[in-house]
Amino acid sequence: MLNHHMTRRTFVGSAAALTLALAGCSRGADGKNAPGSTETDSGLAEGGAPADGIAAGDGATMAASGSVLVAYYSATGNTEAVALTIADELGAGTFSITPVEPYTDEDLDYNDSSSRVSVEHDDSARSVELAQVAPDSFDAYTTVFVGYPIWWGGSAWPVNGFVKANDFTGKTVIPFCTSASSALGQSGETLAQLAGTGDWQEGQRFGSSAARSDVADWLTGLGFTVR
Repeated sequence: MLNHHMTRRTFVGSAAALTLALAGCSRGADGKNAPGSTETDSGLAEGGAPADGIAAGDGATMAASGSVLVAYYSATGNTEAVALTIADELGAGTFSITPVEPYTDEDLDYNDSSSRVSVEHDDSARSVELAQVAPDSFDAYTTVFVGYPIWWGGSAWPVNGFVKANDFTGKTVIPFCTSASSALGQSGETLAQLAGTGDWQEGQRFGSSAARSDVADWLTGLGFTVR
């Protein structure tokens, strides 16, 4: 079991900005972040180089190491890169939140009003079916990181279905997101409301090419012992 001390915090719904060098941003004319706007399919920085030590994995592994789980949805790779770094630093298990129908590049084109994400965004009753809703041995985990890209100022909706479908009672839940430029905003607080259970903590936003050291520093600041 992972031996760590978690500093308890009152969830305030927004994260302090990282004073770090992050990748450049891409925003639409309406000021909204494109879903996965600067992510790449492999989770690598522009030019194909690893994002300062963060390596993307297969995104579908399940491990029962320790009492920490990193659950994440990643449209194109950046959120997965951060998630796998957290898991590696803490010896944690991972769970990839995977839609039954994966999003294609065309689906993620927020500039196209007829694209999948645009249509889903305009549908207040939208629901994204997931390949697996509950992680294996979910009850055994006491701390759950929940990661996602920012879409239209909020969490990507596949993760919304995940938090609504699971019982976080007795668990510490820590949200984190990736975006080209948008802040965490109220996304973490909204997820806490959707979940209705769990001790949700203040979250953190990472840029498109967050360094491994940035992630490790954040975890250390939370009170975890990293590898």
